[in-house]
Amino acid sequence: MLAAVLVYPVFADSYSVGNSAYLLAWVFMALGLCLLWGYAGMLSFGQTFFFGIGGYSYGVLAINFGGGGMTFVALVLALAFAAIAAVILGYFMIWGRIGGVFFGIVTLSATLVLAFFLGQTAGPEWRIGSARLNGFNGMKGMDPLCIPWFGGSQIYFEGTYLYYLVVALLVIVYLGLRMLVNSRFGNVMVAIREDPQRAELLGYDVRKYQLITFVIGSVLAGLSGAIYTSWGQFIAPSSIGLPAAAMPIVWVAFSGRSDLTSVLVGAFFILYVFQMITVESQQAALVLMGAMMLATVLVAPQGFVLGITRWIGRFASRRKTAAEKA
Repeated sequence: MLAAVLVYPVFADSYSVGNSAYLLAWVFMALGLCLLWGYAGMLSFGQTFFFGIGGYSYGVLAINFGGGGMTFVALVLALAFAAIAAVILGYFMIWGRIGGVFFGIVTLSATLVLAFFLGQTAGPEWRIGSARLNGFNGMKGMDPLCIPWFGGSQIYFEGTYLYYLVVALLVIVYLGLRMLVNSRFGNVMVAIREDPQRAELLGYDVRKYQLITFVIGSVLAGLSGAIYTSWGQFIAPSSIGLPAAAMPIVWVAFSGRSDLTSVLVGAFFILYVFQMITVESQQAALVLMGAMMLATVLVAPQGFVLGITRWIGRFASRRKTAAEKA
């Protein structure tokens, strides 16, 4: 699959390549929620909250730094701001023993507060340095990611360059998360998900593990926001509000929240289909998302993508066993 992804730009037109980079940028947020919800048992509606923190931070910093090679510094600092916000919000929730459905309510409330605040920043007084927030119209004018090159020129990460950058980051993040969930830390994380009281009685600092997991998942959402802002040189509060906040839940639930690979593949597939339907009717696309979530809850609680891959595995195993007996 990775080989197909790498050769794709050779055969595709520039618009399709740029659009694929846009779709892949959202997958980081889905992987972060998979870690939070599927492995740690923390259902968060706050992924778009940190998406907004990362996106707006990148935009403000890139504008004030003057673009150019400083855009990568803006990216790193945007992720740092997302991490700081996650530490503050996570500390008060986790040390306050907020769990279950109330964890989702608090994160959703934080998301809606941020979206409402950014929506009323249309006036000229709402600026940070040279960057105007622009309310519902959205902030624009920031440079895409770029690096200085020989002879004083610059390489802008747009189109094919951005596509390969996102693919490289996605591979690094995916492998890093696989190593994390298969490590001792991941085992403790799953134990906390299954029975936090027993894990605590066995001597593990449950709150520390939960906070670290929450920060990692939130920073991945911030990475999606920063890359999205770099891709379109634009970000608006509509990317953060209620409809947007529910989307990662659908992607992860439909794909199979307990498996990173299923979420990686399933989230991209759902985003691609959602975009195709949105071109014809945004309302129809939202209805489809709701139907997918309902079908997942009623028919395949473990996720359709994960269920299909497990069925294929069992079918292949039976075929192999039958062939060996024959």
